[in-house]
Amino acid sequence: MTKIKFCGIRRAEDIGYVNDLRPDYIGFVFWKPSKRYVTPDTARFLKQQLDPNIKAVGVFVDEAPETVAELCDQGVIDIAQLHGSEDEEYITALRKLTDTPIIKAYKIKSAEDIEAAKRSTADMVLLDSGYGTGKAFDWSLFSSLNRSFFLAGGISAENLEEAISRFRPYAVDLSSAIETDSVKDKIKMETIMRILRNNK
Repeated sequence: MTKIKFCGIRRAEDIGYVNDLRPDYIGFVFWKPSKRYVTPDTARFLKQQLDPNIKAVGVFVDEAPETVAELCDQGVIDIAQLHGSEDEEYITALRKLTDTPIIKAYKIKSAEDIEAAKRSTADMVLLDSGYGTGKAFDWSLFSSLNRSFFLAGGISAENLEEAISRFRPYAVDLSSAIETDSVKDKIKMETIMRILRNNK
């Protein structure tokens, strides 16, 4: 079954929702310009309340590798997601500091971006349209990817089934589609989980 990540978790109520619904992953956003930004201290507090079977992903944009590694090694996050201009040199540097798995996000604007994702040495890749825009990239650009991947950007209850059947992603990543007035909405999250579990 396709796995799922609920990104942009930032309140104790959100942790309660995910502990009840049991997605595979959640995301803490450590990029300060984001409206979903959480401080390391907040993330640490929330992680302590999180069901240990749910993996916490830290989302970073061009952050210093030492900062990422520290949050990994302190157990605040289980996986590091790189959502900026981080290159192979950055990934190599981060691997020297921590053994935590790495997801590299790619903003898909052309077929070449798909090719770049194929070549990445990150443990996993994520295909997206931008920085949490809530919009899908041009799906016609996708032909195949010779590795497991997260699919993000504009996925909602309305197109989730199509996304799964068309791309067969390892996981889907949702944020704005599970919010009402920029706050996580348990009913929307429940709907997504129900659709996902009906598409085994």
